[in-house]
Amino acid sequence: MRTATHDIINPDNENRLLTTGEAAKILNSSRQHVVDLCDRGELPFVTIGAHRRVRQSDIDAMRLRTERLTQDQERSQWISYAIAGEIVRNPSDSLERARKNLKLMRQSSRGQARIWLDEWEKLVNGPITELLTMLTSRSPMARELRQNSPFSGLLSEEMRHQILRAWKSERTKRKQ
Repeated sequence: MRTATHDIINPDNENRLLTTGEAAKILNSSRQHVVDLCDRGELPFVTIGAHRRVRQSDIDAMRLRTERLTQDQERSQWISYAIAGEIVRNPSDSLERARKNLKLMRQSSRGQARIWLDEWEKLVNGPITELLTMLTSRSPMARELRQNSPFSGLLSEEMRHQILRAWKSERTKRKQ
């Protein structure tokens, strides 16, 4: 399942053309619903022969508009905001810690987790702005990456607890 997830949300696939059936799978809807979205003009498409094709990036954008974060994903994103702040405050130490953690994680990982570690390695060794963007993004790719974060230990336990208390407080306010 993780390989399929990676293949679907891989940024290299954003201009890939999908069938309406493939788009429906990603959107967790029926093929007819995707056809209806195309016919109403809510989803751009091209026609190849008699068949509609939609761009992967358009499907991803639609998913982001309609998909809410789960409670775990939202909590993880709040922690990632703080991690991004620590990286901005002290980039060299933060990235060095991530590289060491990646090395340790690779020793005990197997299978599909390695795909996500490869993605993290590219981000940690690439432009810092791309790393910060991914850490704070709501995209499907960012959600998956946060499940295998190499930034363990970057935040103190006290700071983590403060962040989680603030997150819980905000959630409570929104529910009222």
